[in-house]
Amino acid sequence: MTALEEISTDELMREIQRRLECQNKPDKRLILIGPPGCGKGTQSPKIKSDHCLCHLATGDMLRAAVAAKTPNGVKAKQAMESGALVSDDIVVGIIEEAVKAPECRNGFILDGFPRTVPQAVKLDEMLSAKGVSIDAVLNFEVPDEVLVERVEGRWIHPASGRSYHTKFAPPKVEGKDDFTGEPLIKRKDDNAETLKSRLQAFHTQTQPVIDYYAIAKKVTEIHANKPASDVEAQIAAALK
Repeated sequence: MTALEEISTDELMREIQRRLECQNKPDKRLILIGPPGCGKGTQSPKIKSDHCLCHLATGDMLRAAVAAKTPNGVKAKQAMESGALVSDDIVVGIIEEAVKAPECRNGFILDGFPRTVPQAVKLDEMLSAKGVSIDAVLNFEVPDEVLVERVEGRWIHPASGRSYHTKFAPPKVEGKDDFTGEPLIKRKDDNAETLKSRLQAFHTQTQPVIDYYAIAKKVTEIHANKPASDVEAQIAAALK
């Protein structure tokens, strides 16, 4: 963490102004759904910044809960060490713990959950008990044949989740994050063979989740096989 004395006055004032503006932002609880390589990783940081939300990725939350030894983190660790799957109840419990953080006071972006209808039902039950609900589900649509090229050229800044692409969105300096200069990484599963398997699972498991939220008229189709600026415009219109 950067020491306060190392932050310029201008940067500090901008951050104060941002936090003041966030106080007037309406609450939003969002779910992003889409196949691997659909562009969620590119758009999430902008949505997070524009609407003052926290970004909750399932894997990151699990690791953080285990490291912090929260009650659900302990249960998750026990399940993983025994070779069992982490139950939906535990994952929803971890989400419930995560949204209590100050950075989630305006709401959150859920990425990677729910993947099944039973998970969506449990999530809705947890939120309903708090008197809130999911406000919008953004469904990023990209033809399967386009995704192979996207995924094989993708590079990630692991600390922030920022996503780059060797062809479509290259970093300013090859192999380096634009903001921190830290090295980018390539995920082990960013290859055509793994993508085919993941797409099959996505279409089988996740389409029913889209249908579930569509019944409640909460789904907006994002035509994500377009330039980033066009996708941003679609998202902005959906979240007015």
